[in-house]
Amino acid sequence: MATRAGTTRTFTVSFPPNLAEQVEKLAAEEHRTTSELFREAFRSYKADRLRAHAQKFIDAAPPTEYGPEDVERLVDEYRAEQWALKQEKLKQERQTVEVHS
Repeated sequence: MATRAGTTRTFTVSFPPNLAEQVEKLAAEEHRTTSELFREAFRSYKADRLRAHAQKFIDAAPPTEYGPEDVERLVDEYRAEQWALKQEKLKQERQTVEVHS
């Protein structure tokens, strides 16, 4: 991933020699720079944290009585409600036009 000059920041990190060798070996095997490897590692770490955070909300949510088999029925009910609201609005608009005619 190429970047323009001035659009990156540099960080200095320290690794024990054996871990540093593993980093360099993996980067070489994948034909990537260590910077690319660390950027990907950070993105992966960040995504894992986000998933874990979201999972806390999922786990804390009360159980629902709905299952996958209810989806089509619920969508149909919602659409019917929206259609009825639209029809009512059109009826009111017609009545307004008739009053002003």
